[in-house]
Amino acid sequence: MELNLVQKIAVFALPVIYAITLHEAAHGYAALRFGDRTAELAGRISLNPLRHIDLLGTILVPLGILLLSKLLGGGGILFGWAKPVPVNFHNLRRPKQDMLWVAAAGPGANLAMALFWAAMIKLAAVIEGSPFAMPLALMGAAGIFINAILMALNLFPLPPLDGGRIAVSLLPPRAAYALARVEPYGMIILIFLLFSGILGVFIWPLIQAVIALCALVLGMHSIELLALIQIVLN
Repeated sequence: MELNLVQKIAVFALPVIYAITLHEAAHGYAALRFGDRTAELAGRISLNPLRHIDLLGTILVPLGILLLSKLLGGGGILFGWAKPVPVNFHNLRRPKQDMLWVAAAGPGANLAMALFWAAMIKLAAVIEGSPFAMPLALMGAAGIFINAILMALNLFPLPPLDGGRIAVSLLPPRAAYALARVEPYGMIILIFLLFSGILGVFIWPLIQAVIALCALVLGMHSIELLALIQIVLN
């Protein structure tokens, strides 16, 4: 089974949009719970994707990756980004400690969404024979994959990624300050690690762990779920 480009875009559209936008909304909600209303006042604690979509990062970049993977054959790391949710860490009740929870909220949302899409695959099995069953199963596979990638990527301990902010929160003050100073160069470092293949060495084990967890929830072997994911990537 091989999807054409239009089918591939249809399968990935909702999972990609909500994986990125709910990740950002989760940051804003966590910040509000710990004392910062910046995101709330900006109207960014919302399930409405239109409040979070970045034309380049949420639409054009993922679409370009899908197009290139289809033309060149095979999959790749599908990623993107939304408009960053504004957070003023100085407004948090305990800035250094609470930063951890605000940063972790985004990857946590991606894990929750991966499990949600696993439930959609389960639902597809229940309605087997329906014309909606296979599209729902493929969309579920795409949802698991994109959320596993965004969770693993964002947990990489490099500012300005969420993992970098978590590390700054956990490290002793001197080490935390040294790591925080890397932030202006973080995206350059990340791009180098991505294209050199080094990043994949670190994040793929976590991606595989999330997929294995979803397979466990589904009551299926990881290889079966990976085969379903491979269909949406090819």
